[in-house]
Amino acid sequence: MYIAMNRFKVQKGMESDFEDIWKNRESKLDQMQGFRTFHLLRGPENEAENYTLYASHTVWETQDDFIAWTKSQSFRDSHKNAGTGKVTTMGHPQFEGFSPVEGA
Repeated sequence: MYIAMNRFKVQKGMESDFEDIWKNRESKLDQMQGFRTFHLLRGPENEAENYTLYASHTVWETQDDFIAWTKSQSFRDSHKNAGTGKVTTMGHPQFEGFSPVEGA
């Protein structure tokens, strides 16, 4: 198993716009070899820095499956409009990848 996450700092007041982008996107993840599941997670608000934390979370059979997706046409198609719409985030997302150590 491999877990791939991107953390986003979403500007206060832009949470609905950010969520709508994800809800209305065309995704073909379920057609990719090794893909298991996707979640968009809403985290805590950071009042001092004026953002709400979000994370996109995908689970893959292997890290190689995830890497193959990042090199695929499906990946390029799903990211072709990134950064061209309304700005909802503060900076670029922060990627984090995880391999399991223990689990059921």
